[in-house]
Amino acid sequence: MSAAPTVREDEASMLAESVAAAELTSVGEDDEEEDDEDGISASDEESSWIAWFLSLRGNEFFCEVDEEYIQDDFNLTGLSSLVPYYDYALDMILDVEMAIEESLTEEQQELVESAAEMLYGLIHARYVITNRGMQAMYEKYASASFGRCPRAFCCGQPALPVGRSDLPRNYTVHVFCPMCRDIFTPRSSRSASIDGAYFGTTFPHLFLMTFPELIPQHGVQSFVPRVFGFRIHKASPYHTTASSEYGVPKRRPKASRRSKPNWTSSSKASTGNLGIAQI
Repeated sequence: MSAAPTVREDEASMLAESVAAAELTSVGEDDEEEDDEDGISASDEESSWIAWFLSLRGNEFFCEVDEEYIQDDFNLTGLSSLVPYYDYALDMILDVEMAIEESLTEEQQELVESAAEMLYGLIHARYVITNRGMQAMYEKYASASFGRCPRAFCCGQPALPVGRSDLPRNYTVHVFCPMCRDIFTPRSSRSASIDGAYFGTTFPHLFLMTFPELIPQHGVQSFVPRVFGFRIHKASPYHTTASSEYGVPKRRPKASRRSKPNWTSSSKASTGNLGIAQI
């Protein structure tokens, strides 16, 4: 008779121990989740605006501009006339605490965010032609972060970003091949939508002049069109039409030789008019 209560007591104690263990496990998981949430929120708070901007997809072409460079007013000369909400945009880039939500509407806040991106891009164009900026872009170039030339004869030559204008809102960014010296559209559609003024027209050429060892040494191979194995003659419309389409001036026709004046007949006519007798 005494064995049954003992078994029940053992079962009850085992059940209590399992419940207590489950409670401890759930408490530990809750604490871990809270720690993870705290860590994520802390990391979000600690990350700067520049780090957030560089982490966006499609912004792989940009390098990180030092805050010391941005804080120097001399480096920002003339940008206030190009960027709307300049002061707000600059404070946003430098993570300066400001009461934007109280003074601006939601639409104006969106304009400030786009102005901050534009301001950073224009600052970036100036920064990449400095020594520190070129060193940062050198590391990206070494890892082919800007893509490679799509031309077959360039054999995957790493490219450099270039703009066709130094003023914003004119052209999107292109990539410049140091081998064939031509420009192409980036493969990424996100990168291809970046304003070309954020890199400028000077950067790739000054970059290669600064690092001449990166200039390809071997000559550029050109494609030769053939028909049945024979080269097409240069006088063919195949070449002349293409040259005229690309604005190559045509040869001027040779000037026709002027006929020599007949001095004998002219002299006879002049003397006859003067009434001089001819011998």
